[in-house]
Amino acid sequence: MRRVFIITVLVVAISLPATAQIVVHDTAVTFRNSVIAVVKELLLNTQRDQHGQLRRMARRLSVHTNLDKYAVVDPPRWRTHGGEEFLFSQAYNDALIFGDPTGAAYVNLTHPVVAAREALSRLSPSARRALASRLATIDLTDAATIAATHDTGQLRFNGRKQELRAIDALEAHVIDPSNEQSATAVLDKISGAVLLGARQRQARVQLLAGVVEQLLVDSKRERDAEATAVNMQLSTWRDAHHANKAFVIGAGDALRIWRQP
Repeated sequence: MRRVFIITVLVVAISLPATAQIVVHDTAVTFRNSVIAVVKELLLNTQRDQHGQLRRMARRLSVHTNLDKYAVVDPPRWRTHGGEEFLFSQAYNDALIFGDPTGAAYVNLTHPVVAAREALSRLSPSARRALASRLATIDLTDAATIAATHDTGQLRFNGRKQELRAIDALEAHVIDPSNEQSATAVLDKISGAVLLGARQRQARVQLLAGVVEQLLVDSKRERDAEATAVNMQLSTWRDAHHANKAFVIGAGDALRIWRQP
């Protein structure tokens, strides 16, 4: 009986709700939790700010304006000259359009020079030197003109068939208002523009080199003409006495032997 009473009391005590709790306060744990909460909030705000900054950086110009206004309307195209109206220079016109590495079109268009090697061997050293200088000027002119003609044709052909098409494609990509393009795509556009610029600078240097070569040819021709004029003047001053004496003697002889017909 006593055992039943004790068990009953224990069951009733366990089933009753607790009306009092013991509160345990740990200052170190509370401080640690506070610090962790502050750090997490700081990280959250930092990440939110970074995300907003990246969104602003990724925003394209197309959000504020229409990029089509940067496209050039009807840009000038490479013109091709030639046709049936050029009856006597069609080959050279084709060389200016497509290039001519051998220079055959230019050679067929110019006056040929007679073979002078045998004639040079019969001349005196001074005459041989003078004639060789003039022949060298002709050869230099031919070489510079053939190179410039080929470069012009190649630049015209490449610009018409390849460079112009690449520029049109790059323009279409640049004015594309799509927001799906990443920063890598923008860098690729910049790289393409830099490559086209490098090619155009190379073409400009080639044309400038051709102009310099033509100026060199003109300078040599002017120098040879000036040297010839100076030599003639110097020869006149040097041989003036003998020339005048010979002229007087010849004129006297002519007067003495002249008879009325």
